[in-house]
Amino acid sequence: MSLSVKLLFIGDIFGEPGRKAVEHLLPRLKAEFRPDLIVANVENTAGGFGLTPNVAQELYGLGVEILSSGNHIWDKKEVFSILDKDSRLLRPANYPEGVPGHGWTIYETMVGGPKIGILNLEGRIFMRSLRDPFTVGREILEQMRRETAIILVDFHAEATSEKRALGWYLDGLATAVIGTHTHIQTADEEILPKGTAYITDAGMSGSRDSVIGITKEEALHRFLYQTPCRFTPAKGNLWLNAVLIEADPATGKALSIRRIQAPVKS
Repeated sequence: MSLSVKLLFIGDIFGEPGRKAVEHLLPRLKAEFRPDLIVANVENTAGGFGLTPNVAQELYGLGVEILSSGNHIWDKKEVFSILDKDSRLLRPANYPEGVPGHGWTIYETMVGGPKIGILNLEGRIFMRSLRDPFTVGREILEQMRRETAIILVDFHAEATSEKRALGWYLDGLATAVIGTHTHIQTADEEILPKGTAYITDAGMSGSRDSVIGITKEEALHRFLYQTPCRFTPAKGNLWLNAVLIEADPATGKALSIRRIQAPVKS
């Protein structure tokens, strides 16, 4: 077994521009960092809202191995045809019992290679009234740790306080707690005292000339006039945001965490 395991997590991929950023930049990141597993948050990949089976297959073809999500995973009705079938596609685990899909998975990187757990959770502050992500997350983590010590958590949440609190709550149980949803990469990456890598938000892959991925004019119209308007993904100045975590395969403790911001050069 190698001396360390490398996990590459790509921040929220927003629409076709975000997918283009991944297409252009992921081959270089793979060559440079040689990650053992690539995970991406994909809840906004189809037109900026939701996911479709075709887009999921496109992302797998680009090299993304696990697809995590959040509150927008339900936005495209086509996704319901694959939620139960595809164990590599995750929706938050703290939705009510009976909701289709998988909230966590354990992925074997290769025959005889390290097993890596991925858990998807959704926050409640300023969002839906779901089951408690703290108690649900801890219960699932304890179950996952019977199979592997290496576990990455995608916590899709609005409030910085809730994300930070979950990081402390799961310190020592998870290899990494990575925040998503707000689309702005934060500069607070660190390894917590018991060995869990943490960042409040991994950022967004898509257009930087936007308002969290949306065309500036449309976002400004909503703020200025408070009337409905159609949101579309902005197209210019594409960037990929990601986080690279290196972990001890024996203990699951994080050894390092690194933020990545990469532009698509024209």
